[in-house]
Amino acid sequence: MRLEDETKTKQFKSEHHKLTINIIYTYNWLMTRSHKMFEKYGLTVQQYNILRIMRGQYPASCTIQLLKDRMLDKQPDVSRLLDRLHQKDLIERKVSDKDRRRLDLRISQLGMDLLEQMAPEVKSIESTLDSLTEEEMQQANALLDRLRDSTPV
Repeated sequence: MRLEDETKTKQFKSEHHKLTINIIYTYNWLMTRSHKMFEKYGLTVQQYNILRIMRGQYPASCTIQLLKDRMLDKQPDVSRLLDRLHQKDLIERKVSDKDRRRLDLRISQLGMDLLEQMAPEVKSIESTLDSLTEEEMQQANALLDRLRDSTPV
């Protein structure tokens, strides 16, 4: 599907402009598919991301700061996301034995089970990239990494 056809655009100002629009359009296209899938499980993309990070840390606990540092979508309000996950019993939290100001957070068994249940649908979304070869995916990753490296935040 060509960007011109999808956006009903005859011509872009430049390849620069087209690439910018293409990256934004593709991001939104992927996120729309993801939102629909996560919605079926009562999660947001950000909540799924937190559960994914916690699963990677398991059985160790993690801190709010670790989650903020590793989240794909940098949000200042991680506490609200954690509250919702805790209400659903998908995570466990307790005051740290070492520092009473810190919370130790860990994915619960229910959270692990939910991620396992979601795995086939997550794999289906990832399969969107199956039309690319391994070499093309490596090239796309390298180009996107280079783009971010060259742009000050």
